[in-house]
Amino acid sequence: MTENTTSVGGGNRPDASVSALKGRTGAGAPAETRGKTTIADGVVAKIAGMAAREVPGIFSLGAGMARALGAMRERVPGGGGAVTRGVKVEVGERQAAVDLDVVVEYGVSIVDVAGDVRTNVIGAVERMTGLEVVEVNIAVDDVHLPDEEQAEPDEGRVR
Repeated sequence: MTENTTSVGGGNRPDASVSALKGRTGAGAPAETRGKTTIADGVVAKIAGMAAREVPGIFSLGAGMARALGAMRERVPGGGGAVTRGVKVEVGERQAAVDLDVVVEYGVSIVDVAGDVRTNVIGAVERMTGLEVVEVNIAVDDVHLPDEEQAEPDEGRVR
């Protein structure tokens, strides 16, 4: 992966949260290629998270503690972050790498689901951003059993 840099005033500065896609400049260049488009890491993470969740056999994203904290954060107004939970991205000028922590449904082929997730994430990120996805690493952290319920906070015994 290349270091994230964007051109500012003729110099380069490192920028860990934005990718720059540079077009051609000048009167002879087509209008759609004039200028520069920047894509923040968070945008790529959201796209990857949504694409991974679309795959049948994925129960949720995030390791155990991240899921527990995420469930609490979702209950707080403005907490957000559910789409990118379990997703880490590294974005360069022209390439991106994605790391996913997933929980799969019991009974599915983990190898098949992982392949489907890779295909869906790569397709969505490349189609929407124009970045080349060089790798999608998947860590299967848990298997969701059919009789397991979502962990709900204990509201107490007295109402």
